[in-house]
Amino acid sequence: MKNDLRIAFMGTPEFAVASLRALLESGYSIPVVVTAPDRPAGRGRKLQPSAVKVFALQHGIEVLQPERLRDPDFLEQLKEHRINLQVVVAFRMLPREVWSLPQYGTFNLHASLLPDYRGAAPINWAVINGETRTGVTTFFIDEKIDTGNIILQRETAIGPGESAGELHDRLMHLGAALVVETVGRIAAGNLDTRAQKHLQSSKQAPKLDRENCRVAWTEPTGQLYNKIRGLSPYPGAWTFLEHGGDLNPVKLFKAAEAEIPEQGDPGQIRIKGHRWFAATGNGWLEILELQLPGKKKMAAREVLNGLELQVTSRFL
Repeated sequence: MKNDLRIAFMGTPEFAVASLRALLESGYSIPVVVTAPDRPAGRGRKLQPSAVKVFALQHGIEVLQPERLRDPDFLEQLKEHRINLQVVVAFRMLPREVWSLPQYGTFNLHASLLPDYRGAAPINWAVINGETRTGVTTFFIDEKIDTGNIILQRETAIGPGESAGELHDRLMHLGAALVVETVGRIAAGNLDTRAQKHLQSSKQAPKLDRENCRVAWTEPTGQLYNKIRGLSPYPGAWTFLEHGGDLNPVKLFKAAEAEIPEQGDPGQIRIKGHRWFAATGNGWLEILELQLPGKKKMAAREVLNGLELQVTSRFL
């Protein structure tokens, strides 16, 4: 049935490109790609295409960019391609009119071991919560978010110092391989799905926002260490730096747990040579990489060369 498949691929960021590339290299027919409309980006706010759009056009694939997924014109364009399978990777929630369209269904790749970490930011939250294992899941889409029947899963360890960005890149490739395997199972009619209806989990992955990315220095050292690496490199954990009477937001990208005998006041800053330490709820973190307002990301020792912190300087 492989030659019979006509796939519509739906995705937007670089994470999705790996799966699209893997499907093409495996010989599957993908006559159309659906991705987000071009958005303004950069200092000039020029319209920028998504990573998926760039890749698709390079490979001669038609690209659809609907603002509204229920738009009758978009649905008609999709139907004209005689699609019988839809593959979704890092896209938006689909209405029934779209996901129920193809004969063989619509499946999604999710970067967690469902039902754990349903939601928008599964990679970040797995690291933030100190998980030691995660993985990728393919599942058929239904009315709710990340609740459809599971097709396949693959598990992997999370390294003790691994950042969300590093894990993202590994899961991107692990997920691409799983997408190809899933399409192969569908093509061969060899599916053994399992329902999620009876599977519950308290581990959720809500959208990241300014509030849940802020560092609370009263939390334990290990928890703060996981939060910083779980938000690195994007969107970045942040805190206020009180310095010289000013209060400036600072992003933290890399830290390490530090052994300092005496306990400090949470948020207190201590400088030893070219090393920068901050007190937590039960110990100390060494700040290794950060970004000051209007500056590029820098190693802490480089920041200290141009910033004279005072005894009263602290994180809030």
